[in-house]
Amino acid sequence: MKELLLQKIQDKSIIAGVVGLGYVGLPLAVEKAKAGFRTIGFDVQKEKVDLVNAGKNYIGDVVDADLAALVAQGRLSATTDFRFIEDVDFVAICVPTPLDAHQQPDISYVESSARAIAEHLHRGMMVVLESTTYPGTTEELIKPILESSGLKCGEDFYLGFSPERVDPGNLIYKTKNTPKVVGGLGADASEVISAMYEAVLQGSVFRASSPAVAEMTKILENTYRNINIGLINELAILCHRMNINLWEVIEAAKTKPFGFTPFYPGPGLGGHCIPLDPYYLSWKAREYGFHTSMIESSMMINDRMPEYCVERIADMLNHRFAKALKGAKVLVLGVAYKQDIDDYRESPAIRVIEELKKEGADVHFYDPYVPRYRFKGAWTEGEPQLTADLVEGADIVVITTSHTNVDYAFVQQHAKAIFDTKNVTKGLKVRDNIEVL
Repeated sequence: MKELLLQKIQDKSIIAGVVGLGYVGLPLAVEKAKAGFRTIGFDVQKEKVDLVNAGKNYIGDVVDADLAALVAQGRLSATTDFRFIEDVDFVAICVPTPLDAHQQPDISYVESSARAIAEHLHRGMMVVLESTTYPGTTEELIKPILESSGLKCGEDFYLGFSPERVDPGNLIYKTKNTPKVVGGLGADASEVISAMYEAVLQGSVFRASSPAVAEMTKILENTYRNINIGLINELAILCHRMNINLWEVIEAAKTKPFGFTPFYPGPGLGGHCIPLDPYYLSWKAREYGFHTSMIESSMMINDRMPEYCVERIADMLNHRFAKALKGAKVLVLGVAYKQDIDDYRESPAIRVIEELKKEGADVHFYDPYVPRYRFKGAWTEGEPQLTADLVEGADIVVITTSHTNVDYAFVQQHAKAIFDTKNVTKGLKVRDNIEVL
């Protein structure tokens, strides 16, 4: 089986499948098709499937022309019918792994995907989980589900884990050139799955000794960032009390050529990984009677940042204008979780908006990439344009996302007061109406 699959990878006769056509899955499907593999995308959302089959892109990191060309050439298609799993030799699971209402892992999408694959699993197939999850998921959850088909892992099919490392909006590292980590169940699985990724991507492939190592790798990467951002957010709160500009402190520290990596404060954490992954690790650690004290402390600090920002906004209104937050008109600039993208998953800006509303503020937002957002089942519409009247009409402007296509000098000229949580106004000379986090 190994030799046959390696040969099929070499001659590009593998048919590839991707389950989940979101921010991770669609770019991966496009890269597989561009590498010469016939690719089928699977998704339960008919809207996404129809858009792909029409050659219409909806993901920022995918080039519109690439998708349209691949579909027109018959190299990429999408379906809601999981029976077509029977046709594929390689399938990657790229579905969401959110947290539930109790901040515990919700792996229902992964489990349902595995069950759908198991119904159509065939001999000589490679299955790879890319969705971020807790260490042990591949072997403890996915393997038994797939083996319920009657086929045996390592003999009839190969199984592994390869963490997605998508960084939406990154101008340098995309799906194509980001290094991969692969942990297969057995040496043969690692070899064949790695060969498949090497045939598709430009980035190097690191072969981990097991799926658990690969799963922990992704958790480590994002927990590392969570903890360091928690440190810098705590210092931001302290430096404000001490009347010290933390942003300047960071710039000074960056001059050290070794032993320091810069992290920056903000209104909280957003996106599909950094705010969630530490919860997966902490949840799994409890199974071993282990308390992740440092990780949980950083999570508490980062989770509190939206509320802290609202406290700072209230203080600014009170000290500058003797005005209460209740009834104040607040303009929030940016609801995407990071600059120059349209992704607002877990965005701290939305939490800031919700906290402002709880305090009775009249909140409006403008985001050039996100005209409206959905939160707890309800849509909130943004302002269509950033006009002088809009800025002047606000009691305070709060910058929560550092989009580069926003004219912050224009905002400064027309704003009564600005609370800048991203330090994007650092180049402005006139700063009498600006405070930074």
